[in-house]
Amino acid sequence: MAIAHEEERGTFESADGGLKRSLSLTQLLLLGVSAQIGSGWLFGVLAAAGVAGPAAILSWIIASVLVFLIALTYLELGAMLPRSGAIVRYTFLSHGAFSGWIIGWAYWLSVVSIPPIEAEATLTYLGGRFPETHFLTTVGGVKLLSWPTGIVSGFILMLLFFILNFFGARFLAESNRWVTLWKIALPTLTFIFLFFILNGSNFTSYGGFAPQGVPPIFHAIATTGIIFSLLGFRQALDYGGESRNPQRDVPLATIGSIVIPAVIYTLLQVAFIGAINWQDMGLKGGQWDKLVSGGWADGPLFHALDSANIAALAALGTFLLIDAAISPLATGWVYLGTGARTGYGLGVHRNVPRTFTASNRYGIPWLALVVSAVVGCVFFVPAPSWYQLVGFISSAAVLTYIMGGVGLPVLRKTAGALERPFRLRGFRFWSPVSFLAAVLILYWSGFATLTNVFTATFIGLPFFTAYYAWKAGWMHAVASTVVSVVFFVLWIWTAAASGWVLTGSGGARPGAWPFVTYYVVFCVLVVAFCTAVWVFSNAEGRQHVNATWWLVWLLLASLLVGYLGVYGPLATPVLQFPWGMVTELLVGIVTYLWAVRSGFETAEIKDIVAGAAGRGPRSGTAAGAGA
Repeated sequence: MAIAHEEERGTFESADGGLKRSLSLTQLLLLGVSAQIGSGWLFGVLAAAGVAGPAAILSWIIASVLVFLIALTYLELGAMLPRSGAIVRYTFLSHGAFSGWIIGWAYWLSVVSIPPIEAEATLTYLGGRFPETHFLTTVGGVKLLSWPTGIVSGFILMLLFFILNFFGARFLAESNRWVTLWKIALPTLTFIFLFFILNGSNFTSYGGFAPQGVPPIFHAIATTGIIFSLLGFRQALDYGGESRNPQRDVPLATIGSIVIPAVIYTLLQVAFIGAINWQDMGLKGGQWDKLVSGGWADGPLFHALDSANIAALAALGTFLLIDAAISPLATGWVYLGTGARTGYGLGVHRNVPRTFTASNRYGIPWLALVVSAVVGCVFFVPAPSWYQLVGFISSAAVLTYIMGGVGLPVLRKTAGALERPFRLRGFRFWSPVSFLAAVLILYWSGFATLTNVFTATFIGLPFFTAYYAWKAGWMHAVASTVVSVVFFVLWIWTAAASGWVLTGSGGARPGAWPFVTYYVVFCVLVVAFCTAVWVFSNAEGRQHVNATWWLVWLLLASLLVGYLGVYGPLATPVLQFPWGMVTELLVGIVTYLWAVRSGFETAEIKDIVAGAAGRGPRSGTAAGAGA
């Protein structure tokens, strides 16, 4: 099923005008850096220390390396096929529409939930410093946005993000340039100033460097905002279709937007741990697990500076409060634009109505922007706290990054003739390494987070059959309607009745189903849905379903490993450290081999290759599959 041929052949224009190429390399780089230096630097250092203690420093270093490994495959893909909403679109090209929808839906959920968490960060910092604003309320020792003042204020900030995005990528990038320079300068000054009050005993005196043991070092990567803070390199991919010279700019901007924040965050973590004042925090020395409910939770770095009673540090604390508004807000408006471009990418492939690709006079997909803003506001209700929402966002995002590792080898086979301005040497080694890095981060997320993320991911399945499978001619309207409605009703009932979803603690609510019952029902519903789509589809639809079974296997197997491992609810885990990681790696290896074999030459990639051949080679072409 060929769609949007001209846009896919590289003109970056669809029938409705497409998106404009207006971004320079500097603007693309700053968009990536700005997306990463947001609320993560304001709250992540405390959350990470609360899980891993001083060893959180290692968490940042390990996470930075893993993110670089994940990004390696996207360097080639991003330069070869620069697309607006790129992350979701590569899956369509390598594994078809069904896989593309699952990944695209998960990615869209992750990006539309980031603007509200950035708004929460701003309101939490300001509400903690100025309690008379009544932005916050305390529930169970944790600061949450209050109703109505805090949450309504969050809605207002979302409206601001919308307005900034509505007037175009160039306007967004220009307004972001100076904000990003500020966002680099202030964290740098903060860790430099904190080094003056560094207390070396904090690194060794309270249970040692890793007081919670080794497993929390990895758990912190996925759940405390570390991976959330480091995945902003995707902005260079998502805005790549709007770059003036995407083949050069996308790889350079991607690498730069990983290295700069990684250095800043690691040094901030060192400085924060050294600056902890347990007495000022209202805690006993070494109560690492109480940091999130301690006196500094509503503004960790501000309190660290303020507690020193040094005039210069207090003055910097004032600027930090200003940055508490600027950094998260800048990240929020960038990510709302990413959500709009993700909706645009889904619209190009007609997983959602084509009207999602309609652009306003400034070249912005306005309907996708509206929907992203509205859905983003919904996240204020179940998770009105930065600490509650960050794990969901991180895991949903990482789930989508598995596609670089399996997409690259598939596109080397099916699109070997395309020009590759950047060619990843040794891709047969780096592709599985990239894939396994993302799979491990999924496991480290923990069972509770995976349950919520996978429940939200699979709830998108009936939307696929209700619209795309019917519109594409795979299924008869009656069959697609029945399959969609039945699954949706049963899925909602299972999530509500089982007692395993939205529990927060990782265990089940009182009166919940036994885990075996819950897991069997979970698996049966998903497998039955996919089987029904295969049975009622034509040959084209069945090919796309066949190319998706590996993804279903990965999610279902990872959920079981997560339950049995050290990050699950069992008091005595079946898979002790490191055997849970080893088991997940084995699952990942099987999945990788299966996924690469499942990829096929989709109609869309055929059109792209044919279009490139019709234009003839450009200067600097590096065509061919290569090694």
